[in-house]
Amino acid sequence: MALFHVRLELARSKEFPNGSARHGYEFVAPLDAQGHLSSDEWKKTKAKCTVRRFTAGVPDENGLLLDVGRGWHFDYDKSGTDDDEPLFKLDRHVIKHGEYLSITEHDGVLRTFRIMSVAAL
Repeated sequence: MALFHVRLELARSKEFPNGSARHGYEFVAPLDAQGHLSSDEWKKTKAKCTVRRFTAGVPDENGLLLDVGRGWHFDYDKSGTDDDEPLFKLDRHVIKHGEYLSITEHDGVLRTFRIMSVAAL
């Protein structure tokens, strides 16, 4: 099983009718042959499972992809969970180009992101 670099960009929404390539995430994750996340592989490679959150006009945030036992989160500050961003049912999603993922961001709003690329590292 390999690690993959995944890029997400904001999907179409009321706020962004055409989506936005300037608002998204890049993360590294262990994926199986079907494109599902692997908790077992994550345990072996979790230090390499990084995330970068980018938004136009705001400094990037860097953190880690975490398997918290009840789902997957992006975490930017190890000292607490206030900044965690849960990924909606990520354990059930296939991570492949063109699919969609939903993330509850810092402001508490659930937003949908399109998977723009998935590349083996």
